Amino acid sequence: MTQSLSPKALAIIKKMQQNELNESIIYTEIARFAKGEENKKTLLRLAAEEKAHYEIWKKYTQIEMKPQKSKIFKYKLLARILGFTFAVKLMENGEENAQKEYEILFAEVEESVHIKQQEEEHEAALLEMLDEERLQYVGSMVLGMNDALVELTGSLAGFTFAMQNTRLIALSGLIMGISATFSMASSEFLAAKSEGRTDALKSCSYTGIAYLITVALLILPYLVLGNSQYMTALFAMLIVVVLIIAGFTYYISVAKGEKFRPKFLEMTFISIGVAVISFFVGILAKYFLGVDL
Repeated sequence: MTQSLSPKALAIIKKMQQNELNESIIYTEIARFAKGEENKKTLLRLAAEEKAHYEIWKKYTQIEMKPQKSKIFKYKLLARILGFTFAVKLMENGEENAQKEYEILFAEVEESVHIKQQEEEHEAALLEMLDEERLQYVGSMVLGMNDALVELTGSLAGFTFAMQNTRLIALSGLIMGISATFSMASSEFLAAKSEGRTDALKSCSYTGIAYLITVALLILPYLVLGNSQYMTALFAMLIVVVLIIAGFTYYISVAKGEKFRPKFLEMTFISIGVAVISFFVGILAKYFLGVDL
């Protein structure tokens, strides 16, 4: 079969064959530790389809390929840390860039039309069937993280000019952050309870953990830098804010198929805007109250 194909088409098929083999193994490996029998069945069905595609491409290349261990390890690690839904959707998103390659194959390989259709329709439907616990509580995590970003970013910015001492700022932020964590978590618990939900404790745990992690990351620059480097700590904290927003927004955009740019810009604008306003409030408070720390 290889003799009837153009060199360009053959190169594309080899690339796709390798990807299908890798993905088949990745799905199988992730299914071993994924929670929920339905999730395991769905992942194994995806693995079987990818292996079937591999066998189809092998008819054209006449090559028995070996899996790329580094790529398999990468996605297994991502699945362990960030969840299997994120890992497999990130992997499948890479296939969206294969549109032009498929268009080249359509003219030479009739079966490529069926494979592309199956990947777009059936595999997409199977991916939507995945039901991971942590994604059920994304709303709780977003609530905790957003509140911590807006509230603590503003407070730390205000403290920065009012106190002008990184240790005092960190101490104030830590006390306020821990108190706010318990307040936020308990509010989420009571809200979930009032709605008659049985997962109130789990929901408030996700909210509290997201809040506490955000607090720790925002205070870190003030703990690391010297007492007089409060302005450097402020700018470092703002960079951390942008990185947190970018990382979490990217995670959500991949795992839930949402657009990255609008959410990232909205959250960044709100957090930085509150920080700027609070910074000037700190200046005014220090000036009019005549406090000198």
